Amino acid sequence: MFEAVELRKEIPKKQFDKELAALRPKLLKAQYALRETKSSVIIIISGVEGAGKSEIVNRLNEWLDTRWVRSHAFWEESDEERKRPTQWRFWRAMPPRGSIAVMFGSWYTEPVVKHALGKWKQSRLDVAMSHVEQLERMLTDDGHMVVKFWYHISRKAQQKRLRGKGGRRVSKLERMYAKNYRNFQDASARAIRLTDTGNAPWNLIDAEDRRYRDLKTAKILLQFLTDCLADAAAGKKKPTRRDARVSEPLSGKTVLDIVDVSRTLADKEYDAELRRYQDELYGLSWKAHRAERSLVAVFEGWDAAGKGGAIRRVTAGLDARLYSVISIAAPTDEERARHYLWRFWRHLPRDGYITLYDRSWYGRVLVERVEGFAGQDEWMRAYQEINDFEEHLHLHGTRIAKFWLHITPEEQLRRFKERQQIEWKKHKITEEDWRNRQKWNDYAIAVTDMVARTSTAFAPWTLVPGNDKKVARITVLKTLCETLQAALDS
Repeated sequence: MFEAVELRKEIPKKQFDKELAALRPKLLKAQYALRETKSSVIIIISGVEGAGKSEIVNRLNEWLDTRWVRSHAFWEESDEERKRPTQWRFWRAMPPRGSIAVMFGSWYTEPVVKHALGKWKQSRLDVAMSHVEQLERMLTDDGHMVVKFWYHISRKAQQKRLRGKGGRRVSKLERMYAKNYRNFQDASARAIRLTDTGNAPWNLIDAEDRRYRDLKTAKILLQFLTDCLADAAAGKKKPTRRDARVSEPLSGKTVLDIVDVSRTLADKEYDAELRRYQDELYGLSWKAHRAERSLVAVFEGWDAAGKGGAIRRVTAGLDARLYSVISIAAPTDEERARHYLWRFWRHLPRDGYITLYDRSWYGRVLVERVEGFAGQDEWMRAYQEINDFEEHLHLHGTRIAKFWLHITPEEQLRRFKERQQIEWKKHKITEEDWRNRQKWNDYAIAVTDMVARTSTAFAPWTLVPGNDKKVARITVLKTLCETLQAALDS
């Protein structure tokens, strides 16, 4: 692979200055045009140690308007980053639409380094690259642009650059990379082959001549921006997948029909079970904290199904230092400017902690699907995106519990009317609740699809009978205890 890159091309200074002077205003024009689109650009800077990657980052900040460029150097992990899934640190750096992020080091760095140093087998590198390909596909499907640069120099050129010429100090890390040049070359070549896709192709650049390297980078970036802006102006979209169930009337049974909402629990039995499972949850949460096992719990369900009440019974059994509750409403402008999963990545718990989501990323395949806030192509691909997201959490060691609280239409109507009559509950009922009720059948279909497509071995759905609030709360508490216990036993 890299033999073809070693072109030994040299650019005379006069030619370089002339061509770059012509390119720079065009780059700025393209950047300003990007500001008017719903896209962002993620520039990946990778390559051989000593190829001048840091210099390239500086060049990009020199050529572009830095008001809308953010550079992120990913090398040493902070304690905060080590305590969360690998992609967390990268999701935090995702740029808002209309802007550019330059990533010096990226989601490629750790897998390539660990495989090159013999810490990871090839199979693990391949799995990591599969997750990278999924991430980049997810971003580009959402309208973001990923342009990837790999800067290559020969082993001889690397050794020459790392001798400390010109008073430059050479770190132990750089010496270690140079010593394992062949291993890094093999690991990098495999990573590039596995992730060189049509939506996010690699650009391999010979970096032995700095002027050729810089000029080639500027030309590729300009062409990339020009092509993407042309596609945006033409309204180019990916084909939309068709699904007959989008507007299919509800007939026959759905997954919700198997939920036994007739179950009840006597007050005395409920009180005993509540104390039992809250005490058990308290003990398990502290054991999980000491073992650095985190938990994410997702609460979805019909309006007035009792999500808030169930969450309060859960938090009553936890130490306030160990959990956070995230209530999800309509996205803010800051959140709409990024991929819909961005706001959920931000709130993932550190190892040993618990996050409870009152509504979640499943809004994409529920509310956004039914109300038409997301196009069919968007919510259809969201099933796989969500499964990939949850699998990433699971592989890190985060355990996931997902609850759909189900009640009958008759019980929902009773609770709506009750809320209208009780002063301190009136704020819970809105015109939107009544409007959503008219689309019960559409939501039932969406829930059925959601459970069928996203109930996995590592993140199963629990369908909670909610007509009796006591049954619902005990079901949730018991499931959370079982999930934490399984995490501790694994």
